[in-house]
Amino acid sequence: VQLQASGGGLVETGGSLRLSCAGSGFSLDGYSIGWFRQAPGKEREGVSCISSGDEGIYYAESVKGRFTVSRDNAKNTVNLQMNSLKPEDTALYYCAIRPEFSVSYCAPQYVTSWGQGTLVTVSS
Repeated sequence: VQLQASGGGLVETGGSLRLSCAGSGFSLDGYSIGWFRQAPGKEREGVSCISSGDEGIYYAESVKGRFTVSRDNAKNTVNLQMNSLKPEDTALYYCAIRPEFSVSYCAPQYVTSWGQGTLVTVSS
């Protein structure tokens, strides 16, 4: 099952973007969802993960305090609000369904299906 990430774009340092993750034909409610990113020349990494019941939320240290993950069940989306963006946040961002275990294991190797990402570019 592939999810579609959207909302990327070009923003200046210190700016904000809101990414959305949508499923097609099924409800995201009840699934643990992760946000991941891959910068040019670097490995894909976990950014934020949210458990199916929203009781567990993980943020990578590099984004803690700046990014916020949330669900909008009315729109069937999982969103990533990104504030105080830095040039090092530049990457292709993906969302994906992840296994339902501790969100501390917010890593791409646990994801089995990837959709197209959305590009975030932060200019200095």
